[in-house]
Amino acid sequence: MRPSGRAIDALRPVSIQTGFARHAEGSALIRMGGTEVLCAASVESRVPPFLRGKGQGWVTAEYGMLPRATHNRGPREAAKGKQGGRTHEIQRLIARALRAGIDLKALGEISITVDCDVLNADGGTRCAAITGAWVALRLALDGLVRANVLPALPITAQVAAVSCGLTQAGAVLDLDYAEDSNASADANFVLTETGGIVEIQGTAEQAPFSQEQFNELMRLAQVGTARLFEIQRDAVAQAVAA
Repeated sequence: MRPSGRAIDALRPVSIQTGFARHAEGSALIRMGGTEVLCAASVESRVPPFLRGKGQGWVTAEYGMLPRATHNRGPREAAKGKQGGRTHEIQRLIARALRAGIDLKALGEISITVDCDVLNADGGTRCAAITGAWVALRLALDGLVRANVLPALPITAQVAAVSCGLTQAGAVLDLDYAEDSNASADANFVLTETGGIVEIQGTAEQAPFSQEQFNELMRLAQVGTARLFEIQRDAVAQAVAA
């Protein structure tokens, strides 16, 4: 049995609340079990220096955790004067995942930054951030189309992410902290709605795992992201209708 009592292929309860950050061009508060991440997209009519004059846009991300998002207080990285390696790695992952679903040429010389702030952490924060960030980005792009800044949505793929791992219950979907901290192997899958692979991060914590075990983790990730894609679409549809 899993600590939560969930089936091996069951996600934690997931919800996406749009419009939470009222001043952002697009925002989504995603809840996956005890993990909550606020994603807010900001639009700027300029691009980084390395893209000026090239006729294409840019999508990037920043990631951070509130001091009491975890069981024990973590110091603010701003107070330490620098970001940690984990923060850099995660925000680069989020940015890569979002750019994988955007036609940057069609975006034009516009930059969109998606800030992902972890309010509460209970495992899978990077996956929740990617899934929520896509919704925030999509809503920001919808606004640009409605304002006639863009002729059409420059979206080429819907992107979501989920964790899977090998535990005492076998291969399981969407690890919470209790499972993640004791898993013999865990992986994060970033996939598109058409079955494309954006990125897979997998690590054996103890002994190496087999190809067969990886295939089962991949299957579970496909099951999980299929459900997340539905939740994303529902959140966007409700926001647009409102």
